[in-house]
Amino acid sequence: MKLFLHLTVLFFVSCGSLMADEKPNPNEKPNIVFFFADDQTTSTLGCYGNQVIKTPNIDELAARGTRFDNACVSQAICWVSRTTILTGLTGRSYGTPANPEMARPEAVETLFSDLLRENGYRVGYFGKWHAKMPKGFQREKHFDEFEAISRNPYYKKQPDGSLRHETELIVDRGIEFLKTQPKGKPFALNMWFNACHAEDSDRRPGIGHFPWPRAVDGMYEDITIAPPRLNAPEIFDGQPDFLKTTLNRERYFWRWNTDDKYQTNMRAYYRMVSGIDGAIGRFLAALKEAGLDKNTIIVYSADNGYYMGNRGFAGKWSHYEEALNVPLIIADPRVPTAQHGQATSAPALNLDLPATFLDWAGVAIPPRYQGHSLQPIVAGKTPADWRTEAFHEHFAVRNRIPAFEGLRNERFKYVRYFDHDNHEFLHDLKQDPDELVNLAGHPKYQDTLKEMRERTTTRVKELGGPLDPLKGKFTDSTEPHPVASAAVGAKVDPEGFVSVFDGKTLRHWSGDPRYWSVEEGALTGKTDGTLKMNRFITWNDSTIRNFDLRVKVKVTAGGNSGLQYRGTSRPDLGLDIVTGYQCDVVANNPNYNGMLYEEKGRRILSHTGEKVIIDPEGQPWVVGKIPVKTFAPDEWHDFRVLVKGNHHQHWIDGHKTADLIDLDEKGRALEGVLAVQVHVGPQMKIQYKDFKIKHLPDDLPLQAAKDHPIPADAYGVRPQGKLPKGWKPPVYGQR
Repeated sequence: MKLFLHLTVLFFVSCGSLMADEKPNPNEKPNIVFFFADDQTTSTLGCYGNQVIKTPNIDELAARGTRFDNACVSQAICWVSRTTILTGLTGRSYGTPANPEMARPEAVETLFSDLLRENGYRVGYFGKWHAKMPKGFQREKHFDEFEAISRNPYYKKQPDGSLRHETELIVDRGIEFLKTQPKGKPFALNMWFNACHAEDSDRRPGIGHFPWPRAVDGMYEDITIAPPRLNAPEIFDGQPDFLKTTLNRERYFWRWNTDDKYQTNMRAYYRMVSGIDGAIGRFLAALKEAGLDKNTIIVYSADNGYYMGNRGFAGKWSHYEEALNVPLIIADPRVPTAQHGQATSAPALNLDLPATFLDWAGVAIPPRYQGHSLQPIVAGKTPADWRTEAFHEHFAVRNRIPAFEGLRNERFKYVRYFDHDNHEFLHDLKQDPDELVNLAGHPKYQDTLKEMRERTTTRVKELGGPLDPLKGKFTDSTEPHPVASAAVGAKVDPEGFVSVFDGKTLRHWSGDPRYWSVEEGALTGKTDGTLKMNRFITWNDSTIRNFDLRVKVKVTAGGNSGLQYRGTSRPDLGLDIVTGYQCDVVANNPNYNGMLYEEKGRRILSHTGEKVIIDPEGQPWVVGKIPVKTFAPDEWHDFRVLVKGNHHQHWIDGHKTADLIDLDEKGRALEGVLAVQVHVGPQMKIQYKDFKIKHLPDDLPLQAAKDHPIPADAYGVRPQGKLPKGWKPPVYGQR
């Protein structure tokens, strides 16, 4: 199977050979390597119990190190979590009550990296930098080597014209750092990935929303991933109203709300994780080759957890375990072999990491740090006075994400959403680990509620005090159950249409700039006659389901293009390739102009002027005729595509060109991407302008075979390609 071929190529390195049992010199300061993923909860690693995902290198680190089963972040959002690690402070402590998201100058004057450098370490940082720093802050000055490597796009164009994923680039830089490491000098190397963060501005399922390193192409393609464990509708419906309309719900409709979208995006997300794992394997091989593996501590963690459809949510941000829990693995070669593979339930926080790094380096931990060194736990000796309760909060983007504060201990979790009438939650994590029952109103638990409420108030005062009142109004991001999920977050005009092209730029579209540009206020595709494969540009803002699409189209004589809809991205054929339904735009053949074609699928479904029913076996039958008209090239024409359920209709300048009902459940698509095409063939120019779409209700009925009997005299649609001499279409009644 292709899956195993990929694994053979990607994971040929065995981590097990990288960490010999030889003990390092106790007088040497250890090197520290910190791999930091984005948006990853514990359920997406093999060593945490996932039986599907392939993460052999990270799993091997866990097998030779310590796995923390109770690791959390103090605030589940990228920049606060990352700044917490840099400063050793919670968000409430590094900011101010008026502006808690922005770090105070004095809080970031000295980062953990500075303290390491002052004590002889060479410190490198490569990858995602997402921290809100004060004016004048210069991040490069806090590291010996620094390069911010972002996403958007994930694939970076290289000098030779090739594309390289940010995960691979970050590890490339880490390996280069090793190659220039002075002998005898300790180092601390930070490789902070953007993966597995979704590309929020690109909602094409799979390669658009969760772009993976191409080394893992094809992985998981033949696997059906289990649905979210906590996806029962009543779990979402039981949330308070203010949690039903937040970003957690809006982004659910971007990525998880249909089975096809869920499977496509989960496979892509898993590839991102496996891509990180493969890159880590490559780095560990370089570490061994450099002779540095025996005195290098490896840390793997993530900046926050992630909702993958559980509770009807996406993203992170709220108080449930899926958002707060993160993987944390520490492989310290100094630990005795007998302790390799240990798992601990000791509560760990991202706050603890900078203190741990300093402790390893023999550097005094500043009194202001709010975390504690994890080294005793890694050494197998959890301190008797180790924390039993942790503070958690969320205040970022308060106008769109509900803010909370609270405490979590071995038995209970208490939080209050202070901008929402202090709505309280109390969960019994022992009896109800899925947090499905809110005990805040239960008479039996009022003493516990009162005690944790008071302790939260005390802890808030210790960390910086209450935040200032919310400025402005809280804005809902979506309806809990939108009529048209594709319209969530979209700006609509008075007639309900969404503009898909701004007439000025290619923003909101993904395609190859060699073929696509903006000319004369139109989305313009050009070919010079040498094209070997049809090329596409795809709208990024949402998938489309039921819709009414309007656009003005102009094509040069001899040109050929098409409006792809409910399409599928096919990165196996090319990053810009799309398959699926197509309203053809053909300048020189009126029998094709406006017809319904399926790119790399069932091909011609109806010629222009044919009313067609596709039977349940996938055979299209002509059941009626429509007059065929000619539309001149090099002139603007109004195209319209109306799709309701499995009923497809096309028009040009108000004249219907196609009318089709698709009863083929296996072959049809009910949702997909919107794209346009430049076609192989002669030199051409295609232009689109005044491009808009109205998203129609999701639950429009599907036409059924019993309601659309195919008449006996219906005949088969002429297929594409050269046909045998004397070919005659089959007749439905003569089958």
